[in-house]
Amino acid sequence: SPGVLTHPVPTLAGAFVMQMSSSCLLAANCSVPAFGLSLLFNRNPLVCYVPQVQLWVPCAQGLLERVASVVASLLNGDSVWGHRARSRLRACRQLGSELCGAGAPRSAPPQLRIVAEPQPSPSGGVLLTCYVWGFYPPEVAVTWQLNGQPVAAAGTAKVLPRGDFTYQTQATLRVSARPGDSFSCSVQHRSLRQPLEQHWGPGLSPELLVKVVVAVVMVVLGLVVFSVGTFCY
Repeated sequence: SPGVLTHPVPTLAGAFVMQMSSSCLLAANCSVPAFGLSLLFNRNPLVCYVPQVQLWVPCAQGLLERVASVVASLLNGDSVWGHRARSRLRACRQLGSELCGAGAPRSAPPQLRIVAEPQPSPSGGVLLTCYVWGFYPPEVAVTWQLNGQPVAAAGTAKVLPRGDFTYQTQATLRVSARPGDSFSCSVQHRSLRQPLEQHWGPGLSPELLVKVVVAVVMVVLGLVVFSVGTFCY
C-alpha cells in the first residue's frame, strides 16, 4: 500500500526469480542443531529467518541490501509468513525424529581392515593403516600393538560420519617390520563384548596369498591335463 516503503528502491530491469529455500541439519542424536529458511532473489539470499528470535532479517548486501530491509519488515509484520516459518521449523524437527526412529541404529559394531603400503627409499619401511567403519555411537578407541605390546600410532584421524548414521576413522603406524613381527589393530566399542582385532605380519598379504594359491592350482591342473593328453596320444 502507499507509504509502506520508507527507503528508495533501485530500479531493477529484466526478468527475475523469487525462491524459498529451507535446510534442516540433523545430528546423530536425532536433534536439529540448525534450521535455515530464506527467500532468494535470482538465487541470491535476500532475507533469512532466525528461529531463535522468530524474525526475518536482511541477508543481502550491496544493491539489494535496502530492498532486503524493506522485505524483512513486511514479512515480520505479516502473521501468515511468521506462521509459515514456524510450521517449517516444526516439520524439520518432526522429520528428524521420524528418520532417526526408522533408520538410525542404536548400536552398530565396527568393521576393520589393515592396509599395508611399502614406503619408497630412503625411508623404507611399511605404512600400516587400520580403517575402522560402520560403528555407532561415535565413541571408539583404536590402538596398535607390536607382538602384543601397545605402540603409539603415527596418526589417528577424526571420527567422521559416513552419511548412513554410522561413523568411520583410521589410525596409521609406520613400521620397519622384521621376520616374526606381528602387528595388531585393536578396536574397542560399546557394541562389542570384546575388542575387535586384526593382525598383520611381514610376508604375503591375504589377497596376494589367494592369488598365489589360485596360480599354483591352475599350473597343477594344466600339468594334469597335459599328462593325460600325452598318455592318450
